[in-house]
Amino acid sequence: MPNISGHTKTVCLIGSPVEHSLSPAMHTFSFEHLGEDAVYLAYEVLPEDLEAAVAGMKAMGFLGFNVTMPHKTNMYKYLDELSDAAELMGAVNTVVIKNGKAVGHNTDGAGFMRNLNENGVHVVGKKMTLIGPGGAGSAIYVQAALDGAAAIDIFRRNNDRQDATVDRVKKVAEATGCNIRLLDLSDQDALKQSIAESVVLVNASQIGMGETEGQSLVPAEFLCDGLAVADVIYVPSKTKLLEDAEARGLKAINGLGMLLWQGAIAEDIWIGKEMPTDLVQEKFFN
Repeated sequence: MPNISGHTKTVCLIGSPVEHSLSPAMHTFSFEHLGEDAVYLAYEVLPEDLEAAVAGMKAMGFLGFNVTMPHKTNMYKYLDELSDAAELMGAVNTVVIKNGKAVGHNTDGAGFMRNLNENGVHVVGKKMTLIGPGGAGSAIYVQAALDGAAAIDIFRRNNDRQDATVDRVKKVAEATGCNIRLLDLSDQDALKQSIAESVVLVNASQIGMGETEGQSLVPAEFLCDGLAVADVIYVPSKTKLLEDAEARGLKAINGLGMLLWQGAIAEDIWIGKEMPTDLVQEKFFN
């Protein structure tokens, strides 16, 4: 356990649900190793309490916080500034509080892409199929486009962010030259064809965790040879989608590596120090 004093600073995770998160143990361990007098906690915050939670953390002098579902796309409303990446992605997962100002960043996309590379999956000049263009999904497809993906098919169900998603996809495609299509998940023929043309299939939706554990948005028969399958979910460690991928002998990547690398980038934003990723991975992810 870290030494707690009157000088100890606080960083936290806010969202719903959060009780499954590895972030408190991971970051507190890292802070202690780095000699940083700080702890990391997790708080269940509902949408109607989001504005008050941000104001409270600013008032109490938190170093910053992480944002998870369902707040990533709404967090910008309560912040003082946004990084260029967070603004382009339309989502915030990391906030630093300095001089009374809350500044939003997004480390999800870079963390996800680093995890793909660590697992030998490279999207430069290739195609990606992504399901769920929400908070995590928008960060992933924007970063993939910035990193040089040739094409990205984004599948979604109709929702109230429809117009914003259309505008963002157009903006990212124009800025990067990536061929990005926004498609309806109900078009199963298009989904099957897209997966067949892709080097990686990504589930960036919440389907597969919590009340939807054991469910998948992708029929197992759509998975094909040579495909890598990645999920942003890490509890459970193997979603139905990843189980189906392994049953086909495909590379299956859960969200733990994304958690590690986005967390390392976030720590640099909060405290200006480099997370001991090898030690964190050995202690929590093996």
